[in-house]
Amino acid sequence: MRYEFAPMEGITGFVFRNAHHRYFPSMDRYYTPFLTPKQGKGFTVRESRDVAPEHNEGIRVVPQVLTNSAEGFCRAAGWLESLGYEEVNLNLGCPSKTVVTKRKGAGFLAYPEELDAFLDRIFRETGPAISVKTRIGMEDPDEFPRLLEIFNKYPIRELIVHPRLQADYYRNSPNLEAFALAAEESRNPLCYNGDLFSQKRMDDLCARFPAADRLMLGRGLLANPGLVEKRKTGKDPEKGTLLEFHEALLEGYARELSGERDVLFKMKELMSWLIRSFEGADRDQKRIRKAATLSEYRACVRNLMENHPLVQEPDIVF
Repeated sequence: MRYEFAPMEGITGFVFRNAHHRYFPSMDRYYTPFLTPKQGKGFTVRESRDVAPEHNEGIRVVPQVLTNSAEGFCRAAGWLESLGYEEVNLNLGCPSKTVVTKRKGAGFLAYPEELDAFLDRIFRETGPAISVKTRIGMEDPDEFPRLLEIFNKYPIRELIVHPRLQADYYRNSPNLEAFALAAEESRNPLCYNGDLFSQKRMDDLCARFPAADRLMLGRGLLANPGLVEKRKTGKDPEKGTLLEFHEALLEGYARELSGERDVLFKMKELMSWLIRSFEGADRDQKRIRKAATLSEYRACVRNLMENHPLVQEPDIVF
């Protein structure tokens, strides 16, 4: 079984990846938040720093690219190859309206003929291997068979299927019938992504799809960073480890961000996920949100971890 950490914009950058890998080293791969090639321009400082080899030492990282321009994808892949990356991931899953209206991310799925031509060119002209992360369509599951037919034409390193429509965003349940079609028909290695929040959900999925030997987790790992660690080792995460992980994140952001306010904003965002692993933490969550300084914030977090037990085997609803 291979476990992969989903890319999450604004969250799973190199500071997070390094801290997570240090304290919960069971992930086989981390995918970067998407990079966006721009016509006639390079990448932003933030994007360049996120994929810099010196910021990802000892971690298996796959950069993700968001574009509907074959030329832009090939240019990005060439640059990433020069940095030492041997695989690049194509984002066909982002459901954000600002992305979709530009025919990018899941929005590209509404134009199968254009997508086919795009894939034809990038597989002919790109050096690194290409993996694809996709949804099953825009508005109707009946779109997926045609998309799968297109994907089967190309030597995709890994086809990561989040079996929701763009219109679903993260609502409703994943469409396991669509994933069953992929399991039967895909000619490429297949990875499942979507709502893996607990050991039980992973067990249920693997029982239904015995050949599913690649799982991608995202939100479940933000709420419970040791979810895969427990699956591999049988050990529950300890509060001391979670606190050390939290402190490593805080120190990392303090080095990278411009001031206390930015660090505080970033840590509150991450803590809004992590707090779900603690029982009876509603009041603590309010205190953390209201914290005006890092010292006040740290005191709130320490109080949370000292006074609330971890939820045992949470099946977290988002």
